[in-house]
Amino acid sequence: MMNIKAFRLVSAIERELLMGDKDHINIECIECCGKNLYVGTNDCFIYHFLLEEKMSPTGKVAFSATKQRHKYLAFKKPVNELKAASALNRLLVLCDNTIALVNMMNLEPIPSGARIKGAVTFALNENPVSVDPFCVEVCIISVKRRTIQMYLVYEDRVQIVKEVSTSEQPFAVAVDGHFLCLALTTQYIILNYNTGASQDLFPYCSEERQPIVKRIGRKEFLLAGPGGLGMFATVDGISQRAPVHWSENVIGAAICFPYVIALDDEFITVHSMLDQQRKQTLPFKEGHILQDFEGRVIVATSKGVYILVPLPLERQIQDLLASQRVEEALVLAKGARRNIPKEKFQVMYRRILQQAGFIQFAQLQFLEAKELFRSGQLDVRELISLYPFLLPTTSSFTRSHPPLHEYADLNQLTQGDQEKMTKCKRFLMSYLNEVRSTEVANGYKEDIDTALLKLYAEADHESLLDLLVTENFCLLTDSVAWLEKHKKYFALGLLYHYNGQDAAAVQLWVNIVNGEIHDSTRSDLYEYIVDFLTYCLDQELVWKYAEWVLQKSEEVGVQIFTKRPLEEQQKNNFNPDDIINCLKKYPKSIIKYLEHLVVDRKVQKEEYHTHLAILYLEKVLQQKPSANGNCAEVTETQAKLRSLLQKSDLYRVHCLIDKIQGTSLHMESAILHGKLEEHDKALHILVHELKDFSAARDYCLWSSQGRDAPYRRRLFHMLLSIYLEPGPSACDLALAAVDLLNLHAAEFDAARVLELVPDGWSVQLLAPFLTRALRESLHTRRMTQAALGLASSENLLYKHDKIKLKGSPVRLSDKKLCQMCESPFCEPAFVRYPNGGVVHTHCAASRHTNPSSSSPGSRT
Repeated sequence: MMNIKAFRLVSAIERELLMGDKDHINIECIECCGKNLYVGTNDCFIYHFLLEEKMSPTGKVAFSATKQRHKYLAFKKPVNELKAASALNRLLVLCDNTIALVNMMNLEPIPSGARIKGAVTFALNENPVSVDPFCVEVCIISVKRRTIQMYLVYEDRVQIVKEVSTSEQPFAVAVDGHFLCLALTTQYIILNYNTGASQDLFPYCSEERQPIVKRIGRKEFLLAGPGGLGMFATVDGISQRAPVHWSENVIGAAICFPYVIALDDEFITVHSMLDQQRKQTLPFKEGHILQDFEGRVIVATSKGVYILVPLPLERQIQDLLASQRVEEALVLAKGARRNIPKEKFQVMYRRILQQAGFIQFAQLQFLEAKELFRSGQLDVRELISLYPFLLPTTSSFTRSHPPLHEYADLNQLTQGDQEKMTKCKRFLMSYLNEVRSTEVANGYKEDIDTALLKLYAEADHESLLDLLVTENFCLLTDSVAWLEKHKKYFALGLLYHYNGQDAAAVQLWVNIVNGEIHDSTRSDLYEYIVDFLTYCLDQELVWKYAEWVLQKSEEVGVQIFTKRPLEEQQKNNFNPDDIINCLKKYPKSIIKYLEHLVVDRKVQKEEYHTHLAILYLEKVLQQKPSANGNCAEVTETQAKLRSLLQKSDLYRVHCLIDKIQGTSLHMESAILHGKLEEHDKALHILVHELKDFSAARDYCLWSSQGRDAPYRRRLFHMLLSIYLEPGPSACDLALAAVDLLNLHAAEFDAARVLELVPDGWSVQLLAPFLTRALRESLHTRRMTQAALGLASSENLLYKHDKIKLKGSPVRLSDKKLCQMCESPFCEPAFVRYPNGGVVHTHCAASRHTNPSSSSPGSRT
């Protein structure tokens, strides 16, 4: 793994300042609290320095130490450990197995002389259990074998609170709450001194190397494990982080997030807690102290004190990005979250993601780049600006400063490699298409859509048309020039249409169809124009190009009038008379339009029906099979003519009869005579001119549709009479008459038929007719008898009701009073109501109500 420069080693206290020319003085321990730096030496002195941080002219951090005072402790033993308790203004000093309390400022012992005796080493509880803010909790490894003691230390006194025995002799300790992390003779353990519960972590031989136990956070410790591993362990006895690989000879460790720093005989090594990789190695000989104090890492030899100054994380990340080590940069950036205020971190992290995205983009790692751009909320114009001429001319965009990448444009990035350039353009198309409908596009929709249009047009991409027929924000001026440059005239028409310039759009498309400009986008462009005009609401534009579309194709062109939206036709925005006047020069178109009015829309207007019938008739007369041999077309037109003549009642019959006379259109002539109720003439034509007996039968059927049964019977009898007339074709007509009677027996009066048929006809010849007639007669008789029986039964019921009403007598005298007027009866005439009430006839005539009820009654 390549190194990064995470720390710089800076001298804090020069040797001369500490010991002058006394070579026998060695540094044994150090402590740092704010700007106060304390040094304990082998000759039982404590030195107090004031440490000032300053910036050198080159922009690098430097330190200057000012000696405040020094103090001789008179133990004639080295000062082993120093710990500051700033809340108490006390410095805890371990010397000659005794922990003494001295004033932090003047280094004088406290007047009470309180001290802790019999301590091998000690540690402060940085996650105290006590709620008293004016005391500190201290854990000592006692000179008593296998004994740990807990003390409360106040300004002027100490108090033992717990003594715990261990299974083996402890050598090192770190404290967090009730939990002690201990390095014993052969293993590390977690011990709860409150409950006495312990948990083994992993084996470790203290005789082979120096153990390391360091609290690195709440309920978490760093330990020197076997095999040169820095092991992490929680108070629950588990590891939530992977171990770091350091030297087997490590003698000290410190934490400066996100790094673990280790010290051995020759080097200071820096390892990442995020990916466990070694990031930096600094040569450092004779070092024997490495500690971190509130984020500041201090390292010391026996003669000098140095500070490891961390380079700003942002600079480290930028160095990684400059080396194109994207993954490491992102891991480091994520790890920096805990050390940087949230809002500042979010701004920084987004920028790092964007930078990483451009690095991946330059390496053609498009999937990774897209994800980074999205996560980093990249202003998409940063990406578009790499592509020359894609941003709209109206765009006021300027690139981020400092820049997110080092490339002037795509040409520099790809170094002119056309294949790479094509891949980059393809990626941008995909990316812009994805983000144009998301929040990323807010405020930049014109830039995105204009760039997308230019890319699509240049690449002849099929999505160009999809972009233009949906909602878009393409800048018109830029887009027009670009589409013209790449000869995308059909697409340009769509752009004009989207911007409300339909006239320009249609004219452009007409020029393509006329061959004035070339664009092969749509082979069916003429049909497209017709369809466009069909749904166009601009009547002036439709009329302007009506002649052009009709000249190209009468059958297709007329659709601009026949296929208009139904609601528009119902409003009659286009006057049918104006349209008919326009179509006079186009015989096929005018027929189709009149068919649309008469057949499809069912417009009930005589002149349209007559006009269509005349056009049909003229076409039939012009296109006789003998003239051009096109029998199918003549048959189709004749069928339409006959259908119209049969179904419509609005055309001028006499006008059409005059035109048909003298022609061979006998069927049409028969239909027209039928419309005039001249059925005998019509049937005569069908029978004698056409000799089409089935057509004659059909004539009787359709002519009598919607009429009563006697009308239909009259027509069939009329046809039968024509069949039975004497003449040269009497034999054929007789057979036709027999077929008519046998097939349509129900339409005839059998008695009249028997009077009409010749006496020489056999019964067998008319057997089907006679059978059906007899069955019909019997059925009619039986139905009549049933109806008569039902009527008689109903009459009996009425008679029964009448007799019941007459069953009770009514006595009338001159003393009986009318229940209406309460006057006596003067004559025997009266009216009796169903409830028994009797009234004068004149009272009943004027009052139609029951005398004892408010509702109408029935008189008897």
